[in-house]
Amino acid sequence: MPETLDLLVEIGTEELPPKELSRLSLAFEREFVAALARAQLEHGSVFHYATPRRLALHIEALLTSQPERQVERRGPALKIAFGEDGTPSKAALGFARSCGVDVEHLERQETNEGGWLIFRTTEVAQFTVSLLTPMLEEALGKLPIARRMRWGEGDAQFVRPVRWALILFGDTPVESEVLDVPTSGSTHGHRFHHPEPIALSEPSEYASKLYSTGRVVADFETRRDMIREQLVESGHELGGETLIDEKLLEEVTAMVEWPVPITGSFEAEFLELPHEALIATMQGHQRYFPVHSAHGGLLPAFVTIANIESSRPDSIREGNERVIRPRLKDAAFFVANDRKIPLEQRLESLEHTVFQHRLGSLADKSRRVSQLARHLAIAMGANPDTVAHAGRAGLLCKCDLVTEMVGEFPELQGHMGKHYAESDGEPREVARAIEETYLPRSSGDRVPTSPAGQAVAVADKLDTLTGIFAAGLPPTGDKDPFALRRAALGILRILIEANLDVDLPRLVEAAIESLPEAMPREGLLEAVSSFMNERLRAYFAEQGIAPDVFASVLALGPSRPFDFAQRVHAVQEFRLRPESTSLAAANKRIRNILRQADCDVPVEVDEGLLTEDAEWNLAAKLVGITPRVNEMLSKRDYANAMSHLAGLKESIDDFFDSVKVMDDDESTKANRLALLNNVGTLFLQTADISELQS
Repeated sequence: MPETLDLLVEIGTEELPPKELSRLSLAFEREFVAALARAQLEHGSVFHYATPRRLALHIEALLTSQPERQVERRGPALKIAFGEDGTPSKAALGFARSCGVDVEHLERQETNEGGWLIFRTTEVAQFTVSLLTPMLEEALGKLPIARRMRWGEGDAQFVRPVRWALILFGDTPVESEVLDVPTSGSTHGHRFHHPEPIALSEPSEYASKLYSTGRVVADFETRRDMIREQLVESGHELGGETLIDEKLLEEVTAMVEWPVPITGSFEAEFLELPHEALIATMQGHQRYFPVHSAHGGLLPAFVTIANIESSRPDSIREGNERVIRPRLKDAAFFVANDRKIPLEQRLESLEHTVFQHRLGSLADKSRRVSQLARHLAIAMGANPDTVAHAGRAGLLCKCDLVTEMVGEFPELQGHMGKHYAESDGEPREVARAIEETYLPRSSGDRVPTSPAGQAVAVADKLDTLTGIFAAGLPPTGDKDPFALRRAALGILRILIEANLDVDLPRLVEAAIESLPEAMPREGLLEAVSSFMNERLRAYFAEQGIAPDVFASVLALGPSRPFDFAQRVHAVQEFRLRPESTSLAAANKRIRNILRQADCDVPVEVDEGLLTEDAEWNLAAKLVGITPRVNEMLSKRDYANAMSHLAGLKESIDDFFDSVKVMDDDESTKANRLALLNNVGTLFLQTADISELQS
């Protein structure tokens, strides 16, 4: 058995960027493990650690040296390697030189394909310890760091100044230098609780010794779970439930090494503010976690996570309470000022706010969204009041962008619009639709539930999508500055998940029609539709739908995303049936036969021309099943329709086994082609299952 040892590497730094810590940690693991693989150094499990002041890896059972490797290189063919007198050619001499040997040390290899010069050698294995530092430097150099910095008088560059470095292989520290810092076998504990070096005797004691001696919870996931539990317990102690935002939890976990919960309170009068404004103030400015009451409203309290276990926790609490009050007073001031100007009057400010220089101002966009929202509401079959509410909400949905509160907290767009609309006396449906304009805000977020909100949300995204495409600025590669992929996915999610059975190309055409006259329109519908289909493909892929299932429905080009989804799920269910493989192959065969037919295929099957039992049986089955399947298809019950069609398997198999389709008699051949065409057409009412792979 080759010898192995555990390895521990750690880079100690000044506080790392909280929002980047997880990404840096995972990238560090990925790049270092890749370097080990390139060096052919096998190993066991890998554990990554990340705190504000360190990135570390513990790698179990790492080979202490590379395995010996047989190297073989093929050189020029023998017929060009030597002259007629046996003198080595320039090709042979060059190959030998590149291998570091003389020509006479090269071997000759004869095969059925000819002969070649061959160089064989055994690559000398290197000890792992000699490779660690360059591999560590290489991995650190590949981390996704937008801007690297220098510190002191050195030339090293990293995301933050490096203060210590540790490389421990087995029980032996590796003495070297990484990023201008000498390596050792010691780590450092908490900046305040235990800043002194902590010597380690073996890699496996890293996390436990940091915890017990250094007052550091090194594992990110463990620390996050610990903080979550602390937040839950603190909320219960305050008589409510802590509102845990996952992104904020991730950020706070990246800001502390020794988490300690601190609860605080503020004056109840601030609860008169919109709760979204309170939450944004606590979370955005102070990284506090709000607390809900049992009835769903906010309590005048918060939970924060300190990075130190203080002997005077009340002082920390009082300090946090002092800090939050002026923030809340600012929020109250912003809201009061905003309410002095009705939303409708803010349309004038939007006239001077550019959306995109070729597409006009935000006021221009608002008018387009209003028109398109009304169009969509009518297409949805909404009543006149809902149509009017959708148009009104579309006109006002961008007005809160020029308020002080949204200027301070952009994530409150829509939320503040709703509250200000209610203050202005707008109908409740209008206020709700304004808030729902931006839904879904992220992957996994809910879609709008009100008809007016659905219409405005789709209209807003569709106007952006078509407008930016018309401006010649579609996404390229991983660059999507206008978030068009998210907009397209949002449109599709709303239409599908809200069961809106509307024709998407017609909506796109309406959006294109409302664009400024100077905008180009040629090919725009096709470009936007193709883009939407790719987003639809991604949407179903995330749900585990196989690519060929999607392709089988796309082949028919359904124009209604909700209908498209029903077909996809029906085919996905059908594919799980044992008959699916045979029927997919049969449909592919039918398509090929009909494509190659050199005669006109009748629409109706002539029973008088049926001579074989197998074709009689298939025709009879088809006559019996067609009315039921058509009734299901009329109700768009594609799943049951496909289930009934699966019953044709044996008859179709028997037909192909027993019947000669391309009969010498032209009438018989045409009749059999008509029978197959009717079978294929019935399947094609749902999808082209010939696209399914076996």
